[in-house]
Amino acid sequence: MEVTGTKSYAVENILKAHHLLKDVVVHTPLQKNDYLSEKYGAHIYLKREDLQSVRSFKLRGAYYKIKKIENEARNSGVVCASAGNHAQGVAYSCAHLGIKGAIFMPLTTPKQKVDQVRMFGRNQVEIILVGDTFDDSVAAAKDYCEEHDMIFIHPFDDLDIVAGQGTVAVEVLNDIEEPLDFIFGGIGGGGLMSGVSAYMKSISPNTKVIGVEPTGAASMKAAIENGSPTHLPKIDKFCDGTAVQLVGNETYNICKQYLDDIVVVPEGKVSTTILDLYNKHAIVAEPSGALPVSALDLYADQIKGKSVVVIITGGNNDISRMAEIREKSLLFEGLLYYFIVNFPQRAGALRQFLTVVLGPNDDITTFEYTKKNNKESGPALVGIEVSKPDDYEGLIERMRVNGFEFTEVNKDSQLFGLLV
Repeated sequence: MEVTGTKSYAVENILKAHHLLKDVVVHTPLQKNDYLSEKYGAHIYLKREDLQSVRSFKLRGAYYKIKKIENEARNSGVVCASAGNHAQGVAYSCAHLGIKGAIFMPLTTPKQKVDQVRMFGRNQVEIILVGDTFDDSVAAAKDYCEEHDMIFIHPFDDLDIVAGQGTVAVEVLNDIEEPLDFIFGGIGGGGLMSGVSAYMKSISPNTKVIGVEPTGAASMKAAIENGSPTHLPKIDKFCDGTAVQLVGNETYNICKQYLDDIVVVPEGKVSTTILDLYNKHAIVAEPSGALPVSALDLYADQIKGKSVVVIITGGNNDISRMAEIREKSLLFEGLLYYFIVNFPQRAGALRQFLTVVLGPNDDITTFEYTKKNNKESGPALVGIEVSKPDDYEGLIERMRVNGFEFTEVNKDSQLFGLLV
C-alpha cells in the first residue's frame, strides 16, 4: 500500500491480503446488536474480532507480513514487540509456518496474554519480558534484531501489516446488507484504522470512519493536532492494546488522509463498557476491545437512525483484572468514594459512623484502621459505594454534621495514587 499512491492500489493490496488470509483467519461475524440499536435509535452492528483465532484482529497483519517474506524469515527468524495481541498473531504465524521467533513484551503485560503467546507459539517462539511500556519493548527488540540478524515485524508501522488489518473492512462490506454510515475502531499505533479507512474511503466513500483512543494514550490525536507523530511523555497503560506513546509514520499519514474524526474516551468509561458488554451481551472484551463501543455515547446524536459498525478489536481480558475494572467503572460513574476519616478513639465511634453517617443503600468497600491508645483520634481509609451519584452530597453532609473529620482522597490525585 502506498500512502501517497492511488486508492485503487490500496484496495488491490488489501484484497491480495484478504485472498491470502481467507483460509487462515476466521471470517468473524458481523452481529446486529438489538440492545445498542434500541439505546441509540440506530442500526448497530458489532464486528466480533474478539472471536478471531487469537481473539484479536492482529493475526491478520502479522500472518500476511510473515507469509510475504516467508523464505527469508525461515532462514533468519523474526522478532516482534507487543503489549500482547500482535505477539499472539506473530506467535501463531511462527508456529503455523514453522518459523523461529523472539517476542518482546513489556513487564506490565497481563499474565493471560503472556500465557496465550506461549500457547500459540508452541516451541517456535522465545518470550522476553522487558521494560514498562510497549515503546521500551520495541527498543529492546530492535537491538536484539540487529545483534542476531533477524527480521523485525512491526506491530503497525508497516504497509503489509496495514493491508492485513484492512481485511476487516473487506469482511464488513461483504457482510452488511445496507449502506454503511459509520464505522468505529480503536487506535493504538494506527494499523487497524489505517487499513480500514483506506479501504472504506475507496469502496464506500460516504462511510464516516471514526478512530477511538483512550484519554491516557491519545497518541494519534496528538499527532494529527501537531502535524506529525508526537511522542507522549507519559501514558496510562490500562487499555494496554492501545497504549502506544508514538504512532507510526505510515499510519499517521494514512489516518490523517482518510479518518473523519478521532474521539477520546476516559478509561473509566471503558471499564463501564467492559462490564456492560459482559453482563448484557456475554461478550468478554479487553479494554481496547471495548474502547470503540464506549465512543457511541459521544456520537449519539449523529448516529441516530444510521447504520453503524463497531469493531470489537480483542477479547484477551485477564479475569484477575475484573476487580480493577469494576473499581474504575464505579469511580467514573460517581458511585465510589474514598476518604481518610479521623475517628475519635472512644467506644462507639465506629458504630455511630455506621448508623448515622452511612445511608440506607451505602456500602463500605474498604476499611483500614489501626487503633493507637496514646492518641485521641486515629485515621482510617474508608471506601464507600453509593447507589446513585446524588447520594454523595448527603454522605458528605452527614459526616460534617456528626463531627467526623475527613479528607476526600478522590480529589487528591497524589494521595489517591498512594493509598488506593
